[in-house]
Amino acid sequence: MAKATRKRQGEVLRGVFEVLWGQPDGLPAKEVIRRVEELVPPTEFEDTRYEKHPNFRRYDKMVRFRSIGAVKAGWLVKNKGQWSLTEAGKQAYRDNPDPEEFAREAWRLYKRWRDSQPPPEEEEAAGEDEDAADASATLEEAQENAWREIEDHLAEMNPYDFQAVVSGLLEGMGYHVEHDAPPGPDGGIDIVAHTDPLGVKGPRIKVQVKRRADRLNVDAMRAFMAVLAEGDVGLFVSTGGFTKDAEQEARKQEKRRLMLLDLNRFFDLWVEHYSSIPESARRLLPLRPVYYLDLGS
Repeated sequence: MAKATRKRQGEVLRGVFEVLWGQPDGLPAKEVIRRVEELVPPTEFEDTRYEKHPNFRRYDKMVRFRSIGAVKAGWLVKNKGQWSLTEAGKQAYRDNPDPEEFAREAWRLYKRWRDSQPPPEEEEAAGEDEDAADASATLEEAQENAWREIEDHLAEMNPYDFQAVVSGLLEGMGYHVEHDAPPGPDGGIDIVAHTDPLGVKGPRIKVQVKRRADRLNVDAMRAFMAVLAEGDVGLFVSTGGFTKDAEQEARKQEKRRLMLLDLNRFFDLWVEHYSSIPESARRLLPLRPVYYLDLGS
């Protein structure tokens, strides 16, 4: 990586942006790297592997590490292995057609974020320390692989086990679960919860849980709203997420409160409240923190 020029950094970074352009939901990191390689083929040096880590190719690490500045600049979002462009990133891509200037602007904003560090020498501007790049990119890959394992685990989970996981999350967040529907017809309501043990203080929370791969559409959203009485709060959990029209339908509700929970948000809440979640639910989705060196922060 130390041999990459500022221009080369910009070529690779613009390749990332070109791949993600027109992808509002983003793409998995590995797919981004694969497509970037087609647009900006690796040099002979970039196609080699690290001596200390022969399983890692320099080009893959370079794409990951060169994009870190764009993340800190607010141009690029990396969320659980999914990369996507921000509006600021799209504008920066338009404003800086020259690869070298594009990379320089990303570096300038990155250094603003890390304003506690002295400005780099020109040699440093062309490429950071390889060990730091390796550590940062390895951390990123580890996080992506861990997330994919979690996704696969939930995808294979029995739907009623996932319902129990959602029920456990609600209990861990301090809600009181009154009803957890058994297998069979449920009338569109999987879980009923309250903010207090007797259900007299706050609204009744009705929950529908869908463990599915595809996005939930507006018709399913409307069917759920039909079972919400005035004063109820509806919580719709869908591992596949929601279509844009379903999200808009939920936002425009005035008389009924409807909250949507996709897999990313669900998992963030699971981690946040993990220690308070009942053991029976934690056994269905057990987590263990693992610590990595993070030299790129």
